Amino acid sequence: MEASRDISRLIEIMAALRDPVTGCPWDTQQNFASIKPYTIEEAYEVADAIERNDLDDLCEELGDLLLQVVFHARMAEEAGEFSFGDVVHAVTHKMIRRHPHVFAVSEASTPGAVKMQWDEIKAQEKLERAERRANRGITEDFGDGFLGTVHRSQPALTEAQKLQQRAAKVGFDWSEAEPILDKIEEEVGELREALRSGQQAKVADELGDLIFALVNIGRHVDADPEDALRGTNTKFRRRFSHIETELQKSGETLEAATLEQMEDLWQAAKAIERLVT
Repeated sequence: MEASRDISRLIEIMAALRDPVTGCPWDTQQNFASIKPYTIEEAYEVADAIERNDLDDLCEELGDLLLQVVFHARMAEEAGEFSFGDVVHAVTHKMIRRHPHVFAVSEASTPGAVKMQWDEIKAQEKLERAERRANRGITEDFGDGFLGTVHRSQPALTEAQKLQQRAAKVGFDWSEAEPILDKIEEEVGELREALRSGQQAKVADELGDLIFALVNIGRHVDADPEDALRGTNTKFRRRFSHIETELQKSGETLEAATLEQMEDLWQAAKAIERLVT
């Protein structure tokens, strides 16, 4: 099998990878849940390529993201639910329906009118989707509640922040930042108890509560949690790179270094940062 510009070749490749007899042992063991993290990761890598203005990487990362779509569609087809063709049909139908000013007859001729028309069509689609979900027995959907405008299809930190902002509109919020610190300490205590219990589900639950509280204080002090964490990630990369570089200068490796050595170099990196800021 050779590479091709035709999408059908990619669909054939995925079908071959998923073949229960002759396919790839790793691919055949995957399901929607196990593939989901990779799908999210690929979307972020597309965004990263755009931010770096690296069009070579963007081409490759878009291919990786497309592969995820084909992967999910293949698993759905195996389950008798839908195929890649159905995915294409659904999105083309949606785009044609939402752009009657382009593909049909419409009086919407200004950006504002187009936006209003788009919202009306989306509202109708939402009703149709709710009916389909009900027919499939899917009942838990918060879309009709006050928090329904906060979509779940976004990073968890962003969702948490927007949920809090939305709830604050009706007064369900802390009046100032200080009490949130007490709440954080409370959540740390509950996390400690969960760790002592050894119950993994309880640990994960309490960790989520702690992170939610941290997002809350970030909102109150006007520090976006996503940006704050990204800044810390950059700082961690910089300090860890210092550790690696200094060890290499000494003819040592990360694998052979002791925790004490790495901690000393970490503190040295922090000291350097204080001198330059």
